[in-house]
Amino acid sequence: MALSAMTNQPTAGDTASEDRREWLRIDDNLLLEYRLLDESAEMPASVSAPVTDEVIAAAVGKPTAELLAHSGEALVDSSLVPWMMKVDWLLEVLLKTLAKAHPGCMDIARVTAVNISGGGVSFTSPRQFNAGDRLALKIILPPFTPVQTVIKIIRSSSDPQGHGFALATEFVDLNADDQEHLIRHILRTQAERLRARRGPGA
Repeated sequence: MALSAMTNQPTAGDTASEDRREWLRIDDNLLLEYRLLDESAEMPASVSAPVTDEVIAAAVGKPTAELLAHSGEALVDSSLVPWMMKVDWLLEVLLKTLAKAHPGCMDIARVTAVNISGGGVSFTSPRQFNAGDRLALKIILPPFTPVQTVIKIIRSSSDPQGHGFALATEFVDLNADDQEHLIRHILRTQAERLRARRGPGA
């Protein structure tokens, strides 16, 4: 029994491997939605950048485009594809109508350039936050995997290119399953980019 219990314990090598996986990091473009932890999710989005037609089109189209890209030829001739495109179009029209009818009162996940690892995420926000602030964050991993967590602002500074505020954050409430989703996405993305650099047939 003692031997059995010992064999179930993680070794130093296992722990080091997990630590390395957690800090693997990539630049990516992901759908993000965030707010201060003590703010209501229903509060007006006047502090965010305007929800334009382009923002809506990107948010609606990105998951489907990524699903088709990752599916290769599996969905090329599928009868589901036209229906998926139609649903996307209807959703896009609805959201654009709502945004015009209630300007400043609707927010939406936005395609955001990020640097992300299993331990935290850095990105530029149009809104200013302070070091120590905690945000409720939703990430949509491709194609349709939502990750909801809390992040703590480690560093906040003016973006050198004048696009808002550069935020460096760490995850403070990320469950093990969601962290695994993140790490798998990072590893898959790294592998895809490596194959692309090597060229066809690699």
